[in-house]
Amino acid sequence: MISFTPQTLPPITEEERAKLKALMGRPDSEIDYSDIPPLTDDFWKSAVRGRFYKPTKRQITARVDADVLEWLKSQGKGYQSRLNAILRREMLTSLKGSSGRKVKRGSRKLWRSAA
Repeated sequence: MISFTPQTLPPITEEERAKLKALMGRPDSEIDYSDIPPLTDDFWKSAVRGRFYKPTKRQITARVDADVLEWLKSQGKGYQSRLNAILRREMLTSLKGSSGRKVKRGSRKLWRSAA
């Protein structure tokens, strides 16, 4: 697999710049969509919302019972990631079980209120 970052992309040649400029100058009516298959209801049935969602991480300080911390660390490297995964799984389970209740998303926390 080839992957690039903005720092490792090869420079754009003058020929590529000319092609891009020509493409940007084209009106939308000149775009050929004939090779794009139609999106049917079956396509959307298998769609997954947020499949590539990657939440941002925030550094915090949390007090954890010593035995819990030792257990997490005894599992090997990545204890903070495991802790996050455990908390995320619990959060998602809780949110799924909140049927009939609205979930509000605030800037700093998630909380539930009666509908």
